[in-house]
Amino acid sequence: MELENFYTYAFLETPSFPLTLPQGIASQVVLINGTQLSAIVEPGISLESCQKNDAEIIQMALCHDRVICEIFEQITILPLRFGTCFKSQTKLLNYLELHSQEYRKQLEKIKGKVEFCLKLIPHSLPETETFTEKGRNYFLAKKQQYQNRQNFTIAQDTEKQNLIDVIRNVHQLPIVIQDKQEEVRIYILVGSQDKILILEQFLSWQKACPRWDLSLGDVLPPYHFI
Repeated sequence: MELENFYTYAFLETPSFPLTLPQGIASQVVLINGTQLSAIVEPGISLESCQKNDAEIIQMALCHDRVICEIFEQITILPLRFGTCFKSQTKLLNYLELHSQEYRKQLEKIKGKVEFCLKLIPHSLPETETFTEKGRNYFLAKKQQYQNRQNFTIAQDTEKQNLIDVIRNVHQLPIVIQDKQEEVRIYILVGSQDKILILEQFLSWQKACPRWDLSLGDVLPPYHFI
């Protein structure tokens, strides 16, 4: 009888060398080989059994990312979304066969590349003193305060856009931008051999953005470029 529920971490070209397979959610993950593509899976895992337990779901998500990163250190992979499952090995292999050409193109696109996440957290304009003036002087001070805020916001936006232009046009690196009010995330795709470029440029980027706090994450699989 065929096993059921194959929790799936990633797809990859069928490797020509042995991989070191890490511990998964409940047991060691395994490699299922197809004709040209393979999958990193953990049999017997069902998300339905723990969907009401938030703590367990968080632990599973952390484990999911850890497994992907450990495999990625050894070979190029297509990381899958947390929660990807196949009901049986047969359905998984059929799926790989059906999408073989598409996924092999994606793997070729990201081969030898890694992803960095550059976070930008905006500074707030320093608070000004409480106004004690009355009448015309009060309104002039309030007007000046408003103008200062406008100028600060414009300068902040200019710094952000200049940084994006430098990364995209000067360094000619592919990027994905997630721009939210509380922070901006710039995902950068670089060749493994060019990782030092990002580290070298980071300090100059921070100096060019004095109205932002910048932080650079660790090397990751190219989640945002597939």
